[in-house]
Amino acid sequence: MHRDIFVDDRVAARAATAPEADALVSMRAIQKSYDGRSLIVANLDLDIRRGEFLTLLGPSGSGKTTCLMMLAGFETPTSGEIRLAGKIINRLPPHKRDIGMVFQNYALFPHMTVLENMRFPLTVRKLPRAGIDAKVKRALDMVQLAGFEHRYPQQLSGGQQQRVALARALVFDPQLVLMDEPLGALDKQLREHMQLEIKHIHQSLGATFVFVTHDQSEALTMSDRIAVFDRGVIQQIDTPANLYENPANAFVASFIGENNALAGTVLGRDGELSSVRLSTGACVLARTGDAGGAGQPAIVSIRPERVRLARDATPLAWRVPARVTEQIYLGDHIRLRMTVADCDNFTMKTPISKLDRCPCAGEQIELELAPEHLLALAPNPAP
Repeated sequence: MHRDIFVDDRVAARAATAPEADALVSMRAIQKSYDGRSLIVANLDLDIRRGEFLTLLGPSGSGKTTCLMMLAGFETPTSGEIRLAGKIINRLPPHKRDIGMVFQNYALFPHMTVLENMRFPLTVRKLPRAGIDAKVKRALDMVQLAGFEHRYPQQLSGGQQQRVALARALVFDPQLVLMDEPLGALDKQLREHMQLEIKHIHQSLGATFVFVTHDQSEALTMSDRIAVFDRGVIQQIDTPANLYENPANAFVASFIGENNALAGTVLGRDGELSSVRLSTGACVLARTGDAGGAGQPAIVSIRPERVRLARDATPLAWRVPARVTEQIYLGDHIRLRMTVADCDNFTMKTPISKLDRCPCAGEQIELELAPEHLLALAPNPAP
Protein backbone atom coordinates (compact mmCIF):
# COMPACT_ATOMS: atom_id res chain seq x y z
CA MET A 1 0.00 0.00 0.00
CA HIS A 2 1.49 3.31 -1.07
CA ARG A 3 0.00 6.68 -0.25
CA ASP A 4 1.42 10.18 -0.34
CA ILE A 5 2.02 11.66 3.09
CA PHE A 6 0.86 15.21 3.48
CA VAL A 7 1.20 17.70 6.33
CA ASP A 8 -0.58 21.02 6.00
CA ASP A 9 -2.77 23.51 7.86
CA ARG A 10 -5.65 21.04 7.89
CA VAL A 11 -3.85 19.04 10.57
CA ALA A 12 -3.80 22.01 12.93
CA ALA A 13 -7.41 22.84 12.12
CA ARG A 14 -8.58 19.29 12.87
CA ALA A 15 -6.47 19.15 16.04
CA ALA A 16 -8.14 22.32 17.26
CA THR A 17 -11.57 20.71 16.96
CA ALA A 18 -12.97 20.09 20.44
CA PRO A 19 -13.09 16.33 21.19
CA GLU A 20 -15.94 14.65 23.01
CA ALA A 21 -16.42 16.17 26.43
CA ASP A 22 -15.64 12.86 28.16
CA ALA A 23 -12.59 11.97 26.02
CA LEU A 24 -9.41 11.15 27.94
CA VAL A 25 -7.39 10.61 24.74
CA SER A 26 -7.77 12.45 21.44
CA MET A 27 -5.78 11.40 18.38
CA ARG A 28 -6.11 13.78 15.45
CA ALA A 29 -4.89 13.36 11.84
CA ILE A 30 -2.37 10.73 12.95
CA GLN A 31 -0.12 9.23 10.29
CA LYS A 32 2.75 6.81 10.75
CA SER A 33 5.29 5.81 8.12
CA TYR A 34 8.70 4.21 8.44
CA ASP A 35 9.87 4.78 4.85
CA GLY A 36 8.19 8.08 3.93
CA ARG A 37 5.78 6.44 1.47
CA SER A 38 3.85 3.51 2.95
CA LEU A 39 1.44 4.48 5.71
CA ILE A 40 1.11 2.02 8.57
CA VAL A 41 -1.54 4.30 10.12
CA ALA A 42 -3.41 6.67 7.80
CA ASN A 43 -5.19 9.87 8.91
CA LEU A 44 -6.41 8.44 12.20
CA ASP A 45 -8.96 10.38 14.27
CA LEU A 46 -9.89 8.67 17.53
CA ASP A 47 -11.40 9.74 20.86
CA ILE A 48 -11.05 7.37 23.81
CA ARG A 49 -13.60 8.04 26.51
CA ARG A 50 -12.81 8.21 30.21
CA GLY A 51 -13.49 4.93 31.95
CA GLU A 52 -14.22 2.89 28.82
CA PHE A 53 -12.75 -0.41 27.69
CA LEU A 54 -11.77 0.15 24.07
CA THR A 55 -10.36 -2.66 21.95
CA LEU A 56 -8.26 -2.09 18.83
CA LEU A 57 -9.04 -5.08 16.64
CA GLY A 58 -7.70 -6.12 13.29
CA PRO A 59 -5.52 -8.57 11.35
CA SER A 60 -1.73 -8.56 11.54
CA GLY A 61 -0.30 -5.45 9.90
CA SER A 62 -3.54 -3.47 10.13
CA GLY A 63 -2.02 -0.68 12.27
CA LYS A 64 -3.62 -1.44 15.64
CA THR A 65 -0.38 -2.17 17.53
CA THR A 66 1.38 0.80 15.95
CA CYS A 67 -1.48 2.99 17.18
CA LEU A 68 -1.04 1.60 20.71
CA MET A 69 2.75 2.09 20.61
CA MET A 70 2.29 5.75 19.58
CA LEU A 71 -0.10 6.21 22.47
CA ALA A 72 2.37 4.56 24.86
CA GLY A 73 5.26 6.70 23.59
CA PHE A 74 7.36 3.91 22.07
CA GLU A 75 6.63 5.25 18.58
CA THR A 76 6.29 8.87 17.42
CA PRO A 77 3.64 9.90 14.85
CA THR A 78 4.95 11.02 11.45
CA SER A 79 2.27 13.71 11.60
CA GLY A 80 -0.78 14.59 13.68
CA GLU A 81 -1.40 15.19 17.36
CA ILE A 82 -2.04 13.04 20.43
CA ARG A 83 -3.59 14.58 23.55
CA LEU A 84 -3.93 12.90 26.94
CA ALA A 85 -6.25 14.70 29.35
CA GLY A 86 -5.95 17.76 27.10
CA LYS A 87 -2.14 17.78 27.07
CA ILE A 88 -0.13 17.18 23.88
CA ILE A 89 2.11 14.15 24.45
CA ASN A 90 3.66 13.49 21.00
CA ARG A 91 7.21 13.98 22.28
CA LEU A 92 6.66 13.06 25.92
CA PRO A 93 8.72 9.98 26.92
CA PRO A 94 6.78 6.87 28.05
CA HIS A 95 7.71 7.10 31.74
CA LYS A 96 6.20 10.59 31.98
CA ARG A 97 2.79 9.74 30.46
CA ASP A 98 1.11 8.21 33.54
CA ILE A 99 0.22 5.14 31.49
CA GLY A 100 0.27 1.50 32.62
CA MET A 101 1.40 -1.06 30.03
CA VAL A 102 0.92 -4.82 29.80
CA PHE A 103 2.83 -6.66 27.06
CA GLN A 104 2.18 -10.09 25.53
CA ASN A 105 5.43 -11.46 27.02
CA TYR A 106 4.62 -9.82 30.41
CA ALA A 107 8.09 -8.09 30.54
CA LEU A 108 8.64 -9.02 34.19
CA PHE A 109 12.15 -8.65 35.58
CA PRO A 110 13.33 -12.29 36.02
CA HIS A 111 15.89 -11.42 38.73
CA MET A 112 13.25 -9.69 40.89
CA THR A 113 10.59 -11.25 43.08
CA VAL A 114 6.93 -10.45 42.58
CA LEU A 115 7.19 -7.87 45.38
CA GLU A 116 10.23 -6.22 43.78
CA ASN A 117 8.59 -6.19 40.36
CA MET A 118 5.56 -4.53 41.91
CA ARG A 119 7.58 -1.97 43.83
CA PHE A 120 9.65 -0.93 40.82
CA PRO A 121 7.20 1.51 39.10
CA LEU A 122 6.44 3.09 42.47
CA THR A 123 10.11 3.44 43.43
CA VAL A 124 11.02 5.21 40.20
CA ARG A 125 8.18 7.64 40.95
CA LYS A 126 9.79 8.21 44.37
CA LEU A 127 6.77 7.34 46.48
CA PRO A 128 7.32 6.94 50.27
CA ARG A 129 7.96 3.36 51.48
CA ALA A 130 4.69 3.15 53.44
CA GLY A 131 2.69 4.25 50.43
CA ILE A 132 4.49 1.75 48.21
CA ASP A 133 3.68 -1.21 50.47
CA ALA A 134 0.01 -0.24 50.73
CA LYS A 135 -0.36 0.08 46.96
CA VAL A 136 1.42 -3.22 46.30
CA LYS A 137 -0.83 -5.05 48.75
CA ARG A 138 -3.97 -3.57 47.20
CA ALA A 139 -2.84 -4.45 43.65
CA LEU A 140 -1.92 -8.05 44.56
CA ASP A 141 -5.24 -8.50 46.36
CA MET A 142 -6.98 -7.22 43.24
CA VAL A 143 -5.47 -9.98 41.08
CA GLN A 144 -5.74 -12.61 43.85
CA LEU A 145 -1.99 -13.11 44.28
CA ALA A 146 -1.55 -12.22 47.95
CA GLY A 147 1.04 -14.65 49.37
CA PHE A 148 3.08 -14.80 46.15
CA GLU A 149 5.22 -11.76 46.98
CA HIS A 150 8.52 -13.64 47.38
CA ARG A 151 8.33 -15.86 44.31
CA TYR A 152 10.28 -15.18 41.14
CA PRO A 153 8.54 -15.03 37.73
CA GLN A 154 9.92 -18.44 36.69
CA GLN A 155 8.22 -19.94 39.75
CA LEU A 156 4.81 -18.80 38.52
CA SER A 157 2.44 -20.24 35.93
CA GLY A 158 1.69 -18.29 32.75
CA GLY A 159 -1.62 -17.10 34.18
CA GLN A 160 0.03 -15.96 37.40
CA GLN A 161 2.73 -14.07 35.50
CA GLN A 162 0.02 -12.37 33.48
CA ARG A 163 -1.72 -11.32 36.70
CA VAL A 164 1.53 -9.88 38.09
CA ALA A 165 2.07 -7.92 34.88
CA LEU A 166 -1.47 -6.55 35.12
CA ALA A 167 -1.06 -5.67 38.81
CA ARG A 168 2.25 -3.90 38.07
CA ALA A 169 0.52 -1.83 35.37
CA LEU A 170 -2.21 -0.83 37.83
CA VAL A 171 -0.19 -0.37 41.02
CA PHE A 172 0.57 3.34 40.50
CA ASP A 173 -3.08 4.22 39.67
CA PRO A 174 -2.52 5.27 36.04
CA GLN A 175 -5.27 7.16 34.27
CA LEU A 176 -4.80 4.95 31.21
CA VAL A 177 -3.90 1.25 30.90
CA LEU A 178 -2.65 -0.16 27.58
CA MET A 179 -2.57 -3.89 26.82
CA ASP A 180 -0.83 -5.39 23.79
CA GLU A 181 -2.30 -8.89 23.24
CA PRO A 182 -1.60 -9.85 26.89
CA LEU A 183 -3.52 -13.13 26.68
CA GLY A 184 -1.89 -14.47 23.53
CA ALA A 185 0.43 -16.91 25.34
CA LEU A 186 -2.29 -18.53 27.48
CA ASP A 187 -4.22 -21.71 26.73
CA LYS A 188 -7.87 -21.42 25.68
CA GLN A 189 -9.46 -22.12 29.08
CA LEU A 190 -7.17 -19.77 31.02
CA ARG A 191 -7.48 -17.14 28.30
CA GLU A 192 -11.27 -17.14 28.59
CA HIS A 193 -11.03 -16.96 32.39
CA MET A 194 -8.62 -14.02 32.25
CA GLN A 195 -10.85 -12.17 29.79
CA LEU A 196 -13.56 -12.03 32.44
CA GLU A 197 -11.06 -11.26 35.23
CA ILE A 198 -9.67 -8.25 33.35
CA LYS A 199 -13.18 -7.08 32.50
CA HIS A 200 -14.22 -7.26 36.17
CA ILE A 201 -11.06 -5.42 37.31
CA HIS A 202 -11.77 -2.68 34.78
CA GLN A 203 -15.34 -2.35 36.03
CA SER A 204 -14.22 -2.13 39.65
CA LEU A 205 -11.49 0.46 39.00
CA GLY A 206 -13.23 2.70 36.49
CA ALA A 207 -9.90 3.37 34.74
CA THR A 208 -9.59 3.68 30.96
CA PHE A 209 -8.35 0.50 29.25
CA VAL A 210 -7.13 0.19 25.64
CA PHE A 211 -6.66 -3.41 24.55
CA VAL A 212 -5.09 -4.69 21.32
CA THR A 213 -6.01 -8.08 19.89
CA HIS A 214 -6.58 -9.90 16.61
CA ASP A 215 -9.06 -12.25 18.33
CA GLN A 216 -12.59 -11.06 17.53
CA SER A 217 -14.30 -13.24 20.17
CA GLU A 218 -11.98 -11.72 22.81
CA ALA A 219 -12.92 -8.24 21.66
CA LEU A 220 -16.65 -8.99 21.72
CA THR A 221 -16.41 -10.43 25.24
CA MET A 222 -14.45 -7.64 26.90
CA SER A 223 -15.14 -4.33 25.22
CA ASP A 224 -17.42 -1.34 25.66
CA ARG A 225 -16.42 -0.29 22.13
CA ILE A 226 -14.30 -1.86 19.40
CA ALA A 227 -12.29 -0.05 16.71
CA VAL A 228 -11.83 -2.36 13.72
CA PHE A 229 -8.61 -1.66 11.79
CA ASP A 230 -7.68 -2.64 8.24
CA ARG A 231 -4.77 -1.33 6.16
CA GLY A 232 -4.04 1.47 8.61
CA VAL A 233 -7.60 2.82 8.74
CA ILE A 234 -10.40 2.41 11.31
CA GLN A 235 -13.18 0.79 9.30
CA GLN A 236 -15.78 1.11 12.09
CA ILE A 237 -15.84 1.93 15.79
CA ASP A 238 -18.93 0.91 17.74
CA THR A 239 -20.34 -1.29 20.47
CA PRO A 240 -19.85 -5.06 20.04
CA ALA A 241 -23.57 -5.56 19.33
CA ASN A 242 -23.72 -2.86 16.64
CA LEU A 243 -20.55 -4.08 14.97
CA TYR A 244 -21.96 -7.58 14.78
CA GLU A 245 -25.50 -6.72 13.74
CA ASN A 246 -24.78 -3.65 11.59
CA PRO A 247 -21.28 -3.88 10.07
CA ALA A 248 -20.32 -0.78 8.10
CA ASN A 249 -18.76 -2.68 5.21
CA ALA A 250 -17.90 -6.13 3.89
CA PHE A 251 -14.54 -6.24 5.71
CA VAL A 252 -16.13 -5.67 9.13
CA ALA A 253 -18.89 -8.19 8.34
CA SER A 254 -16.33 -10.87 7.47
CA PHE A 255 -13.89 -10.08 10.29
CA ILE A 256 -16.38 -9.86 13.17
CA GLY A 257 -17.94 -13.25 13.82
CA GLU A 258 -18.97 -15.82 11.23
CA ASN A 259 -20.59 -14.54 8.08
CA ASN A 260 -22.11 -15.81 4.85
CA ALA A 261 -21.53 -13.67 1.77
CA LEU A 262 -23.44 -14.04 -1.51
CA ALA A 263 -22.27 -12.09 -4.57
CA GLY A 264 -24.86 -10.28 -6.68
CA THR A 265 -25.90 -7.12 -8.46
CA VAL A 266 -28.15 -4.36 -7.11
CA LEU A 267 -31.41 -4.07 -9.06
CA GLY A 268 -32.77 -1.07 -7.15
CA ARG A 269 -33.81 0.37 -3.81
CA ASP A 270 -37.15 0.76 -2.08
CA GLY A 271 -36.80 2.80 1.08
CA GLU A 272 -34.34 1.04 3.41
CA LEU A 273 -34.31 -2.17 1.35
CA SER A 274 -32.31 -3.09 -1.72
CA SER A 275 -33.21 -5.73 -4.27
CA VAL A 276 -30.19 -7.84 -5.24
CA ARG A 277 -29.99 -10.42 -8.03
CA LEU A 278 -27.74 -13.38 -7.13
CA SER A 279 -25.52 -15.21 -9.61
CA THR A 280 -28.21 -17.87 -10.13
CA GLY A 281 -30.75 -15.24 -11.16
CA ALA A 282 -32.68 -15.46 -7.88
CA CYS A 283 -33.51 -12.12 -6.22
CA VAL A 284 -33.42 -11.27 -2.53
CA LEU A 285 -34.39 -8.22 -0.48
CA ALA A 286 -31.84 -6.92 2.01
CA ARG A 287 -31.30 -3.98 4.29
CA THR A 288 -29.20 -1.40 2.48
CA GLY A 289 -25.71 -1.02 3.92
CA ASP A 290 -22.98 0.68 1.90
CA ALA A 291 -23.96 -1.04 -1.37
CA GLY A 292 -24.20 1.16 -4.45
CA GLY A 293 -27.21 1.85 -6.67
CA ALA A 294 -28.77 -0.12 -9.50
CA GLY A 295 -26.27 -2.04 -11.60
CA GLN A 296 -23.53 -1.99 -8.94
CA PRO A 297 -21.99 -5.22 -7.57
CA ALA A 298 -22.94 -6.13 -4.02
CA ILE A 299 -22.30 -8.64 -1.29
CA VAL A 300 -25.39 -9.92 0.55
CA SER A 301 -24.34 -10.73 4.12
CA ILE A 302 -26.14 -12.93 6.67
CA ARG A 303 -25.01 -14.55 9.93
CA PRO A 304 -25.24 -18.38 10.16
CA GLU A 305 -27.59 -18.27 13.14
CA ARG A 306 -30.05 -16.08 11.16
CA VAL A 307 -30.48 -18.69 8.40
CA ARG A 308 -33.62 -20.84 8.69
CA LEU A 309 -35.06 -23.79 6.83
CA ALA A 310 -37.99 -22.63 4.71
CA ARG A 311 -41.44 -23.52 6.06
CA ASP A 312 -44.87 -23.58 4.48
CA ALA A 313 -45.46 -20.03 5.73
CA THR A 314 -42.17 -18.67 4.34
CA PRO A 315 -42.89 -16.05 1.61
CA LEU A 316 -41.70 -17.10 -1.84
CA ALA A 317 -39.55 -13.95 -2.09
CA TRP A 318 -37.54 -15.10 0.94
CA ARG A 319 -36.83 -18.63 -0.35
CA VAL A 320 -33.43 -19.57 -1.76
CA PRO A 321 -32.50 -23.09 -2.96
CA ALA A 322 -29.50 -24.84 -1.40
CA ARG A 323 -27.71 -28.19 -1.51
CA VAL A 324 -26.41 -29.65 1.78
CA THR A 325 -22.75 -30.71 1.56
CA GLU A 326 -22.00 -31.51 5.21
CA GLN A 327 -23.79 -31.99 8.52
CA ILE A 328 -21.78 -31.30 11.70
CA TYR A 329 -23.14 -32.34 15.09
CA LEU A 330 -21.89 -30.12 17.95
CA GLY A 331 -24.00 -31.30 20.87
CA ASP A 332 -26.20 -28.31 21.56
CA HIS A 333 -26.48 -27.27 17.91
CA ILE A 334 -26.11 -28.46 14.34
CA ARG A 335 -24.06 -26.81 11.60
CA LEU A 336 -25.00 -27.36 7.99
CA ARG A 337 -22.57 -26.50 5.22
CA MET A 338 -24.28 -25.87 1.91
CA THR A 339 -23.87 -24.61 -1.62
CA VAL A 340 -26.03 -21.52 -2.17
CA ALA A 341 -25.75 -19.62 -5.46
CA ASP A 342 -21.99 -19.20 -6.06
CA CYS A 343 -21.04 -19.77 -2.40
CA ASP A 344 -19.76 -23.31 -1.68
CA ASN A 345 -19.26 -22.71 2.03
CA PHE A 346 -22.61 -21.26 3.10
CA THR A 347 -23.27 -22.13 6.76
CA MET A 348 -26.42 -22.49 8.84
CA LYS A 349 -26.21 -22.85 12.61
CA THR A 350 -29.27 -23.84 14.63
CA PRO A 351 -30.04 -25.34 18.07
CA ILE A 352 -31.02 -29.01 17.96
CA SER A 353 -34.19 -28.17 19.86
CA LYS A 354 -35.35 -26.07 16.88
CA LEU A 355 -35.00 -28.88 14.33
CA ASP A 356 -37.74 -31.43 13.68
CA ARG A 357 -35.52 -33.16 11.14
CA CYS A 358 -31.95 -32.42 10.09
CA PRO A 359 -31.25 -32.45 6.34
CA CYS A 360 -28.58 -34.90 5.17
CA ALA A 361 -25.56 -34.34 2.94
CA GLY A 362 -26.56 -34.25 -0.72
CA GLU A 363 -30.14 -33.18 0.01
CA GLN A 364 -31.73 -30.30 -1.90
CA ILE A 365 -33.52 -27.88 0.42
CA GLU A 366 -34.87 -24.34 0.55
CA LEU A 367 -33.67 -21.70 3.01
CA GLU A 368 -35.53 -18.77 4.49
CA LEU A 369 -33.47 -15.57 4.16
CA ALA A 370 -35.54 -12.83 5.80
CA PRO A 371 -34.77 -9.27 4.60
CA GLU A 372 -34.28 -7.96 8.15
CA HIS A 373 -31.34 -10.35 8.57
CA LEU A 374 -29.72 -9.64 5.19
CA LEU A 375 -27.42 -6.68 4.58
CA ALA A 376 -26.37 -5.42 1.13
CA LEU A 377 -22.76 -4.25 1.17
CA ALA A 378 -20.22 -3.06 -1.39
CA PRO A 379 -17.56 -5.68 -2.19
CA ASN A 380 -14.19 -5.30 -0.48
CA PRO A 381 -11.88 -3.04 -2.53
CA ALA A 382 -8.90 -4.68 -4.21
CA PRO A 383 -5.67 -4.53 -2.15
